[in-house]
Amino acid sequence: MDSTPSPSSSSAFELVSRALGRYIPQGGASAADARGDRAARRRVPDPPAPGQQEQILGAVNLDTDLIITRCNLDAPVFAGLDAGAGRPFVDLLPPGDVPTVTRRLRQVAESGEAHVARIQRLRRRDGSELVVSMSILPAASPEEGLTVSVIAMARRLHLYAAETAIGTSLDIGETAQSLAESLLAWGDVAAVDLDFAVWTGEGVSGKAQGRIHLRRAALVPDRVWPEGYMTPGDDLPGDASRLLAQAVLRDDAPQTIVIPDRQAVERVFGSPRVVRALVPGGRSAGVACIPLVLDGAPPVVLGVAEVWRRADCPFRDSELFDLQELVARTAHHVDLARQHQREHTQVLALQRRLLPRSGGDTIEIASVYQPATPDSAGVGGDWVNSFPLPDGRTALVVGDVVGHGLGAAATMGQLSMEARALLSAGLAPDQVLEHLDETVTLLDDAESGLAAGYSALGSTCCIALYDPVGHHVTLSSAGHLPPILVSPDGHAGALSIRPHPGLGAEFALREPFDVYTIGVPPGSVLALYTDGLVEDPALSIDEGIDRLADIVSTVHPWDALQQTARDVVSALAPAPQRDDVTLLLARMIGYRKGDTATWRLPARSDAPAHARERVAALLRQWGTRDDTRDKTLLLVSELVTNAVRFATGPVTVRLIRSGHGLLCEVGDTGNGRPRLRRGDLLDNGGRGLSIVHRLTTRWGVRWTDTGKIVWAEVAR
Repeated sequence: MDSTPSPSSSSAFELVSRALGRYIPQGGASAADARGDRAARRRVPDPPAPGQQEQILGAVNLDTDLIITRCNLDAPVFAGLDAGAGRPFVDLLPPGDVPTVTRRLRQVAESGEAHVARIQRLRRRDGSELVVSMSILPAASPEEGLTVSVIAMARRLHLYAAETAIGTSLDIGETAQSLAESLLAWGDVAAVDLDFAVWTGEGVSGKAQGRIHLRRAALVPDRVWPEGYMTPGDDLPGDASRLLAQAVLRDDAPQTIVIPDRQAVERVFGSPRVVRALVPGGRSAGVACIPLVLDGAPPVVLGVAEVWRRADCPFRDSELFDLQELVARTAHHVDLARQHQREHTQVLALQRRLLPRSGGDTIEIASVYQPATPDSAGVGGDWVNSFPLPDGRTALVVGDVVGHGLGAAATMGQLSMEARALLSAGLAPDQVLEHLDETVTLLDDAESGLAAGYSALGSTCCIALYDPVGHHVTLSSAGHLPPILVSPDGHAGALSIRPHPGLGAEFALREPFDVYTIGVPPGSVLALYTDGLVEDPALSIDEGIDRLADIVSTVHPWDALQQTARDVVSALAPAPQRDDVTLLLARMIGYRKGDTATWRLPARSDAPAHARERVAALLRQWGTRDDTRDKTLLLVSELVTNAVRFATGPVTVRLIRSGHGLLCEVGDTGNGRPRLRRGDLLDNGGRGLSIVHRLTTRWGVRWTDTGKIVWAEVAR
């Protein structure tokens, strides 16, 4: 009776292991290896005859110590692998792969569960590598150990697998790296050099015209290369770029060229410096240069792919055909990555323009923006901004546009810039939000926005204005999470703000935006953030806010604020995260008491004289220069005169000494807007604002609950 178990009594993997076991010769190592015939081991086998099927399957048996007991790697495709009986299997692996593959081998040996079809590189004796598909199976009973099958990647299968892998990323560096790794199956070294315009995301022209600028985008394998050799990120020498461009663009038709050996390479490139930059070693090697071409009229060359291998192993026509086919199939992936890079660069430039400044004499600013990963690739709709207002205050703004991508970022940029313009014009936070609410309804509607992956409707925003003289913050919020305030004594908590719908929420009743004024003594820290920082599937949003408050409460007045912001984000939102994360920390410093003075005067005809007298005494105390004092006294006189003449109620005069000048503010109860106009030579009045305009570096108006304030700055 045949003792061979039936298929029903054996696992599929055991049947495969048994079949591979019968496939391996019982003599152990190959005859050539047993005789020690080194010449036979070095000989490069002839390619299979036309019509003959190339053997691509090999098998290796290992004992429990991962030592080779038997193998069948005699096919020409496996030439150069030192897989003799008694050698450790890990000797066939690149050093960097040893820990991972060893762990997989031991897992299969211990669990009995096969590890099937992983792409792996095996190291030849000369240091080159062979790409295979490797499966690890338990040895068929009653044997112990493992059976490792290796399949040299068949060309058509490799073309399909490579094209699939190359199209999985929109990062141009990763795309080039994937292409280079796929090309390595045809040689010992593969490199991808891209036109600099492609690398940066710019457009490329149809003809290089001798001005092509190539940058090395990818190089495999990863190893220590000779000094002077071009590695990823390096720009190729100009003469090398021109020669490669002429090679692939000869006769205005991109073509693959082959240089068979080192002597020919040296003749073509001429310069020893160029040879050192392009030839990956001191041995004789040939190279195939395949252009990355986009079909068109004329065709557009994106760069050049180079495959190097030993000169004694020349490229066959069939191999060159496969190389050209792979590069042609994947060139559009490189162009898609280029287009994405261009979009990404544009959006990042926009976001960098919106990044907050570091602050000034009265406030310290730190911010962190961490985009959602991996889909957005650094492009999102969250934003933070801080900027000094002309009247000495500082604006802090945080917002969130629903979604990711260029549309969300463009909407974010428009809202951020509009908020900045309105705040600089003197509008209060609630008035700015009313304008943004109208803008959002004009920008988008729910159907078109969501179809594009983002929506301006429902965007949230919080605006806070810090007054360094009064030591208070005025803020208003449209659907945004409440800021967290840390007092100088370390107590932290979310500000109590009544909820309000987001911008453009037409389904909700249109209610006025609330305005809150909160005292912030010097040393206080205000935290503004977006929901990505505090959202956690395991916690409620309130618990997430409490966690943030607990962490920022530990901020010491001496701590570097930017590093603190990074630490807070790392603690609450370790990458990768599902949503954009934004945090802005503002440490309030304010003006010292001796740098400001305020006077309240009745709106009478003698008010300008009283104001000049008091301001003059203060400027002498401050040691202000005579010319600055004269300008300031004239400025105060004109502004107080206008307040008495055109408004009612008391007049408030405030003088602030800052690092760059003197800021003078005159408030009254009127609501009219002073306007600068061109007066006639014979006019009896109307020259007050013209005098103010000439005396100051800048001036403006802002409105208050009781009237308006005209402010002006004089250089010290």
